[in-house]
This record gives sequence, C-alpha cells and structure tokens, in this order.
Amino acid sequence: MKIIHTADIHLGASPDLGYPWSRKRKEDIWNTWKRLIERVRLEKADLLLVSGDLFHRQPLVRELKEVNYLFSTIPDTTVVLMAGNHDYIKKGSYYPEFPWNKNVIGLWNRECVRVSIPKKNVCVYGCSYYSREVTDDLYQNVRPSGREAFHILLAHGGDEKHSPVNRERLAEAGFQYAALGHIHKPQVLLKNRIAFSGALEPIDRNDTGPHGFMKVICTQEGTTAEFVPFASCSYLDLDFDVKEETTQFELEEWVHKAIRVAGEDNIYRVRLRGLRDVKTEFSARRLEQTGNVSEVVDETRPAYDFTELSQIYEGGLIGEYVDCFAGSEDPVEQKALFYGIEALLDAKREL
Repeated sequence: MKIIHTADIHLGASPDLGYPWSRKRKEDIWNTWKRLIERVRLEKADLLLVSGDLFHRQPLVRELKEVNYLFSTIPDTTVVLMAGNHDYIKKGSYYPEFPWNKNVIGLWNRECVRVSIPKKNVCVYGCSYYSREVTDDLYQNVRPSGREAFHILLAHGGDEKHSPVNRERLAEAGFQYAALGHIHKPQVLLKNRIAFSGALEPIDRNDTGPHGFMKVICTQEGTTAEFVPFASCSYLDLDFDVKEETTQFELEEWVHKAIRVAGEDNIYRVRLRGLRDVKTEFSARRLEQTGNVSEVVDETRPAYDFTELSQIYEGGLIGEYVDCFAGSEDPVEQKALFYGIEALLDAKREL
C-alpha cells in the first residue's frame, strides 16, 4: 500500500504581507497543492492523508469546490482529511455538509472514529478540532481494532495547547503508521512509524529548512516512510562575517551573489556578524533591495581598540568604564561594553 501523507497546507494564507513577493507566495501555496495532487496521481497512491490545516482559516464553499475538483482527478486514491486548529469546525463550517466526491472521507467527529476502507484493506482513525486550542491528548485511548491488514492514525497536535503527542504511547498503540500534523518542520518521532510531514510550503520566515510530504509504503513485512522535499521556495539564512575593511557595496554584491547561487525564488534573512570599522554603518534598507530579503539582522560591533581608549581617557569616565570590563569574555558583559562605549563616545561628541 502506497500512502502520501501531508499536512498544514494552509490554503488561503498570505505569507509576508507587505512584501513584494507576498502575492506570489499565496499563489505558490495553491500551486504546490495542485502539484501534489498530480504527484499522487502519478504515484498511483492508495491513500492521500491530510492531517489537518488544509486551510489557513474557515474555507469558503468556492474554495472547497476547487479542492474537491482536484480530488476528483485522483478517483483511484482514497482521500482522508480532518480539520486542524486553523480550519477547525465551528458553527456554520462548511466541511461536514459539503458534498464531497465518493473517494473523499472526512473525519469530522469531535471524538476519534474508526473508518474502514475495505477495498484498500485499511482502517483509518482520527477526529477534527472544534476549537483553536485543544489541551487534551485526543489520541491517548485510540487503539487499532478489526481485521484490516493496515491501521493508520491521523493526528493533529504536538504542543501543550494543541493535543500533546505522547510518542511512547503512540508507539505502543500498534498502528502501522501515525500521520501527524501541526508542527511545520518535518520530524520523525519513530523511524518509519510516527512522523510529522511538516508544512507542504513554508508559511512564514520561521519555517526554515526543507518542506514537502511523507511517502509511506505499508506491506505485510513492515512500513517504510521517507520525506520528499516538494516546496517551491525556502526561507534561508545568509550569514556574513564582516571585517573592518568591509564596505556597503561589498555586502550588497555578496548578497546578490549568494541569492543567485541559492535560488532567486527563495526568501532570505541576512545576518551580519563580526567587527566593523568604527565609522561604518551598514544600510539594511539597501540590503533588503538586493532580492527577496525579508529581514536584515545586524549583529556587528565597532572594532574599538579598548587598550588605546583606556590610555586616551585614563582617569576619566570612559577609561574607567573600559577598565571595568577588562579581560571579561562574558557575552553579556561584552555587549554591555560595546553599547556603553558607543553611548559615552556619542555623548562626548555632542558636547
């Protein structure tokens, strides 16, 4: 049996609002979902499992029609989905009453249910969220039952406010595979048995690293599960160690080159570190204009010669301040030294 496990698609989300690429990112989420359905068809998967948060908020009927049409293009694949904490079922939700295609099974119950799929010789277990937060472990008492060859759990959660997941309890339960959602970074809790597929596409700049889906094969001999990268873009960090001779133009050229190498469709956070010339200040705005740069974090410090400063201002406030931190390697004290000296020198220049 071949299974495609995905979660946290967040259709309708608008990542990075206010940035030039925000609209494209919204379209990317829909387009990658469409590509996944095509992949399911090409793989001839028996099951497509959606472990919650197919939508970023309550879906509209027209959006459900689009999704349902895509499901109709994979009639030989049984689709099983549930509502997560973003698209949870509340009064007026369209999920339960929508006329889904015959190959679609919705786990819309508040409590975990068991759904048998005889033609696939598999049983799927799960439930939906009825509020944005669920502090109880919804799956602690769920156990496989019945004569089906394969038993699969769909679960959404993983932190204290969203159905905490107990790995040991899930491992002991006896499911061939537990398809988890909610955590956006792919994680394997138990090799080939319990995994978060992660978000199909990164939703914000905290979703760093690869994103995609899990490809799962279940046989009588056992289960194998592998992560498949599939996202159209990634949020990446670009770190640059500056020196006293580093200039603004050099930084801009470096960022341009790094983006060309890593991919111009990706989105970047530029982080500057090291010691810069005391008279140099870097322009974050200009660095942000080099490409899809969402943030510039300047952690550089001016390259003061503290021995020289101590001698020049010996007996004065600046000299005493430098001597107070002499020899300290504590990061907090080092930061206090840099900030303090900058403030004292700025105050002296204004006199």
